[in-house]
Amino acid sequence: MIPYGKQHITDEDIAAVIETLKSPFLTSGPKVAEFEAAFAKYIGCKYAVAVANGTAALHISCMALGVNSSSKVITTPITFSASANCVRYCGGEVVFADINPETVLLDIEKVRNLLEQHPKGTFEGIIPVDFAGYPVDLEAFRKLADEYGLWVLEDACHAPGGSFIDSSGKNHRCGDSSLADLAIFSFHPVKHIATGEGGMVTTNDEELYKKLKQYRSHGMVYQGDSALIENHGGWYMELQELGYNYRMPDVLCNLGISQLKRADEGLEKRQAIAKRYDEAFAGTNVKTIIPPAHVSHAYHLYVIQIEDRKGLYDYLRTKQIFSQVHYIPVHLMPYYKGLGSKAGDFPNAEKYYEHCLSIPMYPTLTLEEQEFVISEILGFVQ
Repeated sequence: MIPYGKQHITDEDIAAVIETLKSPFLTSGPKVAEFEAAFAKYIGCKYAVAVANGTAALHISCMALGVNSSSKVITTPITFSASANCVRYCGGEVVFADINPETVLLDIEKVRNLLEQHPKGTFEGIIPVDFAGYPVDLEAFRKLADEYGLWVLEDACHAPGGSFIDSSGKNHRCGDSSLADLAIFSFHPVKHIATGEGGMVTTNDEELYKKLKQYRSHGMVYQGDSALIENHGGWYMELQELGYNYRMPDVLCNLGISQLKRADEGLEKRQAIAKRYDEAFAGTNVKTIIPPAHVSHAYHLYVIQIEDRKGLYDYLRTKQIFSQVHYIPVHLMPYYKGLGSKAGDFPNAEKYYEHCLSIPMYPTLTLEEQEFVISEILGFVQ
């Protein structure tokens, strides 16, 4: 069986988990801060806050940015629904904008048109997504956001290690918060760093960082952390705002530390696999997305587009090749249709959905397995 993605767990990973199980702390211990520091260094930002999963990362990010019932936030329909749901968790309104069909990323011109059609102050923020690992042009989005007084929350769940070079020649790593106010990551098993469940928020803003830490742990403030009431003793803590239990346990954090040590190696293997796919499908009926030279794609997914997507999906399953579709456009989900979205609203996203298929992409995919996948796809489409 060849899945579209899977985790890679080594003996070192297992040893890291056992080490933590034998330690005094299973949660809220020293491995959390250690993982945060290591991840911040890898990404290239000042602060990182470990949380229960990527959805929790999105939720507390929206909380820290002040999303509420009067907020309107723009995002893409081609993403996992959590990129939009986080706004709804805070009572805000999600406004979708269509994708650029050449990149499958949120189309900045569609966003600009949306902003121009409304008075300044109508929207509060933008949540662009580094879909499949393709870095969003945050230089352009930052400029647009500044023009309209918006914040930017980068959903970098697919893209740790990805980067792009801006117009001045500076390299920006996905999630380094050099151009976004906040960025978020997921450590789901098919992601680059797999901890089972887990997530991270990154930022360079100290005030946002403090809010994130508070919202992660019930809204509590502990002794020495800006308590509002007189300190009663070493046990003292106080609930200042309503938060959540979104903590990431030490067991998973130490697994993340171990996985992080292989992050660059895993990224190199993903990019090598993508290059072989690119070369194999060039000049065929299989459409691929190849980024320009200034973009370093992280390849969480390798997505192809073909005419008979359902036929290929079913055929590959008969060969024990298990592909997947990423994603059903969020605006077509019954929940969002109930809020007013409808088919035809975003034609680029809907056309992409009709033809997209994610094929096997993970660092332990062997050359023989990849050649088999390529052969079966080309045999079907040609």
